[in-house]
Amino acid sequence: MLSIFDLFKIGIGPSSSHTVGPMVAGKAFADLLLEKELLPRVARVKTELYGSLALTGEGHGTIGAVLNGLEGASPETVEPVHLSTRTAQLAENADLLLAGRAKIAFTQKEDVILHKGIFLPRHSNALTITALDAAGTVLLAKTYYSIGGGFIRSEEDFDSVEAEYPAPPYPYKTATELFDWCRRENTSIARIVLANEVFWHGEAEVERRIRAIVDAMREAVERGCCLDGILPGGYGVRRRAPQLLRKLSALMAAGRRELSLWPMVYAFAVAEENASGGRVVTAPTMGAAGVVPGVFMYYTNFYPSASEEGQRDFLLTAGAIGLFYKLNASISGAEVGCQGEVGVACSMAAGAYCAVTGGNVKQVEVAAEIGMEHNLGLTCDPVGGLVQIPCIERNGLAAERAVNCAQLSILEDGRQRVVPLDKVIDVMYRTGTDLQATYKETSLGGLAKAIGDAWQKA
Repeated sequence: MLSIFDLFKIGIGPSSSHTVGPMVAGKAFADLLLEKELLPRVARVKTELYGSLALTGEGHGTIGAVLNGLEGASPETVEPVHLSTRTAQLAENADLLLAGRAKIAFTQKEDVILHKGIFLPRHSNALTITALDAAGTVLLAKTYYSIGGGFIRSEEDFDSVEAEYPAPPYPYKTATELFDWCRRENTSIARIVLANEVFWHGEAEVERRIRAIVDAMREAVERGCCLDGILPGGYGVRRRAPQLLRKLSALMAAGRRELSLWPMVYAFAVAEENASGGRVVTAPTMGAAGVVPGVFMYYTNFYPSASEEGQRDFLLTAGAIGLFYKLNASISGAEVGCQGEVGVACSMAAGAYCAVTGGNVKQVEVAAEIGMEHNLGLTCDPVGGLVQIPCIERNGLAAERAVNCAQLSILEDGRQRVVPLDKVIDVMYRTGTDLQATYKETSLGGLAKAIGDAWQKA
């Protein structure tokens, strides 16, 4: 089993698999050099990116992420300004400060290699880091896979099935198993999840972590709603959340209640922060980071009975649903398409909003199932390898859809639904494996090719 805090990570955009994961991998490699006492002997470090990391890594900030990781940076603490500044310096061949201690010569064109035509067999997000001495002898080489949501696996532990945590009071892996616990204990999903989290971390630590996630989500929404301007990347994509916020506020002041668009505006705000390399929360990924906060802030600001307990239950329920996908399918756009990112986020937000607005366990399952069912087959085709088009708008529409899924589920009793959540999770994974590679975060097909080709001709 995994904790919801493994899913909800505070980190740097624009991508959990292409930015957060590679930074974690870079730092893990540097830490391993320290552990093995190899650091004084290192004269050069070579980084090789494969598959999706190579094809879209430049637009996703992968090169800067892994290099900053090698210098000791962590996604949860590195400042976005430092990351962008240091990445620019390294692009001009500044010396690499390995593990924050050892200064070594660095030439980006020679020391970072993009294997755009090669996919390693275990996962399409792969990188190999090699440390060499002055004579060119390999001191240490490791291959890492960034498997979505900021999670990484090395070649050696890729197939590991060891439990991450000791068995909690209410063990489960599937939705059916969790819902059975709810029925047996006559309680909510959030209560079961909370009991497990408290068992692992203690009540005070659980409360601290939940407040940290709440604060990070709120701050991302607030920043995104205030900052006008153009997103980085060269395509001239303008931030839309601030102007949408002003227009909606004016409509409300004039007496109109355009509430249905607020989840979309909030989701736009976070997704635009993510696209600019700001600090957001993986929910379950950075590419889909706007959906859950968008619905969460809509609940907080507009639901009449919103409370801190409701906020906590929202995150506990959303986290449990996201982990069903993580443990039994995939949350990696490079593996299963955007259905594994925005589709999962929609499912998480729908189930969570249903839970805190009066839905019972069955209705929560139905809301989460609807949220995924109508995202099945969703492709991942970011234009220019940037998490901007169609990603930002897709976050907004998924947030609005999640609220509608929850409301529909509460209006009905769920008995007419014939597709259980576990089944739709399985179908999502099988659909993802059937998708052509061009539609799985390679920017070789779909909108990425159509729009990218048109802009290049223009």
